[in-house]
Amino acid sequence: MDSQVWVTGIGAMTPLGADAGSTWAGMLAGRSGVRALEEKWAADLPVGIAAGLTVDPATLLPRPQARKLDRGEQLALLGAREAWQDAGAPEVEPERLAVVIGTGTGGVLTTLGQDDVFEESGPRRLSPFTVPMLMPNGPAAWVSMDLGAKGGARTPVSACASGAEALSMGLDLIRAGRADVVVAGGTEACLHPFTLAAFAQMKALSTRSDDPEAVSRPFDVDRSGFVMGEGVGIAVLERADFARARRNPRTYGTLAGSAVTSSAEHITASDADGQVQAIEGALRDAGVAARDIGHVHAHATSTESGDLAEAEAIRRAVGTHASVTATKSMTGHMLGASGAVGAMAALLALRDGVAPAVRNLEQLDPRVELDVVRGENRTGHWDAVLANSFGFGGHNVSLVLTR
Repeated sequence: MDSQVWVTGIGAMTPLGADAGSTWAGMLAGRSGVRALEEKWAADLPVGIAAGLTVDPATLLPRPQARKLDRGEQLALLGAREAWQDAGAPEVEPERLAVVIGTGTGGVLTTLGQDDVFEESGPRRLSPFTVPMLMPNGPAAWVSMDLGAKGGARTPVSACASGAEALSMGLDLIRAGRADVVVAGGTEACLHPFTLAAFAQMKALSTRSDDPEAVSRPFDVDRSGFVMGEGVGIAVLERADFARARRNPRTYGTLAGSAVTSSAEHITASDADGQVQAIEGALRDAGVAARDIGHVHAHATSTESGDLAEAEAIRRAVGTHASVTATKSMTGHMLGASGAVGAMAALLALRDGVAPAVRNLEQLDPRVELDVVRGENRTGHWDAVLANSFGFGGHNVSLVLTR
């Protein structure tokens, strides 16, 4: 049995576009999805900006279906459908098709919204769909039903590393012979005054709002915290010989290796040692040397401690020869979806031979001793790329993608 795992389809909805193609085009164009919050509920918040979607996912689904789904579930369903069609809708036995979709907060919009209903109108006014809407496993469950996947519907919940860990889990499922095809990725929708205020209280979010598009600035000396976003990223993973047998017309590249580590140091702080272990583990798993990594998609959220820890980890585990980019400068931080969208950006950079420049990077922090792409997009021919994703709780995930 062929142990290679190919990425044959991708789907996304982000602050840059309603699908994977427009998202990638937005990254290459250096556009920003960050905007001022003009909603009344944001008036008293310490944070006045966020990176919201360009299209309301509820408008892309039949109204009766949309009403049964949390916004994060709507995103997962739409992203999975796009990826599935992009892969050519593989004909696969239901028992050999699995779904793995991660999330950082689950159906938090439903939880908070229905709590308001409970407090204002009493228990009998709650939606009968409240529980399946707030379940963190809801996105994976709905996608499994939509595709008829009976090989398991799994949900890694590892904060901002959730989407990347879902891809790693999908890789493991195929390698272990438990599935031929896995639909994997991450989804997140938690733009709400409660979540924004909570992240602001821990000093993670930037409170600047005078120029929203200029706030998210990974690796820049003038960074001030991350910008919260929402979105989804989904990939279709296939055992290579299965994809060949069905004569799949499209293959983006190979998910060649992954590693998941836990820093076991601090509940929120970044840890370079744990990240080094993840990067080195992914390289070993892929059978790729550090010198072979030509490009890195960094987690890089635009916080000082996080950016510096990752820069150190990349320098120690990969070196300084690889180009490095950070697309959260454009999308904001989509939490549990970011790792999957980041892997997609790394894969498309590999395919197209071009890496997006980091937006807003005007003065590189001198402590970031890396070849960060700035000013103009970087062109090159890379055989292997790395995508990092790290989350509160000490979750570290690195993915290696190859031609």
